[in-house]
Amino acid sequence: MRDNLLKLGLFLLTLSLAWPGVAQDNSHKVSFSLAEAQQYAVEHNRTLANASLDVQKAQAVKWQRIAAMLPQVSASSSYSNSLGYKMDLGPMKISMTPYMTFNISTTVALSGAQIVSLGIADISRRMADITQEKTERQISDQVETLYFSALVTEETLRLLHENLASMQKLHAITQNSVDVGVAEQTDADQLQVQVATMESTIKTTERSLEMVYNSLRLQLCLEEGVDIVLTQGIDDLLNMQTTSDLLAAEFDIDDNYDYKLLKESTELARKQIALTGWTTGPTLSVYHQFNARHNFSNEATMNMTPPNMLGAQLNIPLFAFGKNYAAIKDARLAYKKQLNTLEDTELSLNVQHSQLLYNLRSAIEKYEIQKQNVAVAKRVFDNIAKKYEFGVASSLDVTNSGTNLIAAQSSYVQSLLEIVNAQISLEQLLNK
Repeated sequence: MRDNLLKLGLFLLTLSLAWPGVAQDNSHKVSFSLAEAQQYAVEHNRTLANASLDVQKAQAVKWQRIAAMLPQVSASSSYSNSLGYKMDLGPMKISMTPYMTFNISTTVALSGAQIVSLGIADISRRMADITQEKTERQISDQVETLYFSALVTEETLRLLHENLASMQKLHAITQNSVDVGVAEQTDADQLQVQVATMESTIKTTERSLEMVYNSLRLQLCLEEGVDIVLTQGIDDLLNMQTTSDLLAAEFDIDDNYDYKLLKESTELARKQIALTGWTTGPTLSVYHQFNARHNFSNEATMNMTPPNMLGAQLNIPLFAFGKNYAAIKDARLAYKKQLNTLEDTELSLNVQHSQLLYNLRSAIEKYEIQKQNVAVAKRVFDNIAKKYEFGVASSLDVTNSGTNLIAAQSSYVQSLLEIVNAQISLEQLLNK
């Protein structure tokens, strides 16, 4: 029986390793397009979850303010026993019989400050909504930046490996020439140094790529051991038509999240003036009280508590006008300051829009130039490499052309990132 169980276990283990749908290597690998990665980050990012909680908290505060303006009802009951005591009123005595009372009280208190506070709570909720939307946008943009950074770094590695293969080939040819006595050892040594330098650069770039993936895992809230597979390439995502449309888009400042928040903050400062003024305003309270009493005896007794009572009270604070005047003045100054900040921000955002347009246009122009530069540097390197194989060019020529090619490729990769960063910055400003 034990041997049969062991054989069954080995069979299931073999089946799980052979069957592609349950292979353990795939259990720690996830694939994402850019849109899928952004959606996954939005659904799992804890920062956005906190922003959502802030919205719920703001909504709860608003309902607290509303509830404070609604009737408040309370009930109470009591039992009293005077242990046979009788009240002596001269010619007559009144028994203090045991009794139980039941009381229901309903109160409503209204003031201008409560109404203004309700408006402030509504502004706070709107600000929480805007902050949540802004946080969601920031997370999506961070994922997009990291996604492109990973693709660009992988493209850098691909170019470096191509260059390394070419250099290794030239070094092998040179070393063979040295071995047969038709070339100098210094030529082979120079190429060997170039090969070693390129291998070191590749290792450094691989470490940089791992850092980018770690940052992406952090944004996606994935564990450290999870492998991320990017299903889209640079050519799929870098759409020049979309970039041109972005350059032609009009800037509506009211769509900008920072400007929205500042406008709500300015409105909040204006409401604070009214709230400060109503702190010494009148408060109207209305109450109704129902009382019921049950005596535990048939003896005659007194009950001086009416069964129903309705009342109203108007409370007007006095002798606080100087303090209130100073507080209102302070609130008005704060509102004026906020208006100045709003005006400065509007001007700053318009200037920023012009600068971001300039940055994106410059990045596009640089990308086109660097793309041509890489093609030219590649042709020069290939030409010199062929000449070197036939003994027409020197090893120094090969080294210089290889260095120029690497520099051109580095500039090309950098121009890719500049386009992406410039485009994302402009999209953030335009909220596109």
